[in-house]
Parts: sequence; C-alpha cells; structure tokens
Amino acid sequence: MMNKGKLIIISGPSGAGKGTVLAELLRRKPQLKVSVSATTRAPRPGEEHGIHYYFITHKEFEEKIARGDMLEYATYCDNYYGTPADYVEEQRLKGNDIVLEIEPCGARQVKKKCPDAMMIFILPPNIDVLEARLRGRGTETSPVVAARIEQAKKEIANSGDYEYTVINDTVERAADEIEKIINQ
Repeated sequence: MMNKGKLIIISGPSGAGKGTVLAELLRRKPQLKVSVSATTRAPRPGEEHGIHYYFITHKEFEEKIARGDMLEYATYCDNYYGTPADYVEEQRLKGNDIVLEIEPCGARQVKKKCPDAMMIFILPPNIDVLEARLRGRGTETSPVVAARIEQAKKEIANSGDYEYTVINDTVERAADEIEKIINQ
C-alpha cells in the first residue's frame, strides 16, 4: 500500500516571507504539491485566479463552508481565507506531500482534523524588518499596514503552538531549514 503523503503547514505573519521561502522550496523540491487557497480579498497585481488563490465572493465562500467543503477557513482583515479540502486529500492519498500556506487560526483547525500535519511557523528577524517588508510592497494603506503589524505581534506570541519555527533572515537559509524538517 502506498504511504499517505505528508501534510506540511507553513504559517507566519503577513510580510514574514512565506511566499518567497515557499517559492524557493518548490524550486528545490518540484514534486511538492501546494494547495491553492480560496479568498474573498481582491487580487494583488500579478496574482492569477486558480494559481495564487481562488478569488471568490463572500457568498460563494459561505456556501462552501455550509457544505463542509473547506478543510479550514478564517477571516483576516475582513476577508475569508480557506483551504478547499478535496485537492489536499486527493494528493495525500496519491502519496504526494502537500504544503498549505495558511494563517495560524486555520493551521490549528487543520491540525485538529489531521494530527499528523507538520506545523512550521516562519518568523521575520524582527518587527522592524516585518514593517519594512509590508511597506515595501506598496499594496496597502498605512492603516492596513498598522493592522497587519498588530496582528503579526499576536501571531508571533502564539508561534509556540507550532512544532517548528524558522527565522527568515535569508530566503536560502530558511528554505534549507524547512527542507531538513520535511525530509526527516
């Protein structure tokens, strides 16, 4: 019988570099599968539906919740974010390792449903670096950046819920560390 694939959860505050580290990890391990999350927020420049996120309406998202089609979901800055369950389970049953890049609230939901999930929290080197990264995006207003910083402080305070924490001081070093965690 084929072994079930690993479920790897990667979380961290907005601006910690989760997407950049994950991109490097996928470059090194192209066999890893990534779950595409659904969200009700508007796409950022360059983001494509079905690749970066499934961009859906609040109504569509709430219908998916009601049907039990979400492995996890959360609201963040007045938008829904969540993981459609079918693709994740399908990949694991095929023996493929799959990565979820999700918020801490969702990570805890997945861990309850899938106790074998590996939970990895990516930390910025410090809050000043985090704020500079968020402002450097140029995609959010100052009040939104301030809200993301406050949320980040709360998330970092609860990073002890994760089995592993990785400081993203350089993308290469953070990817090295996560690769070692996954390969154990």
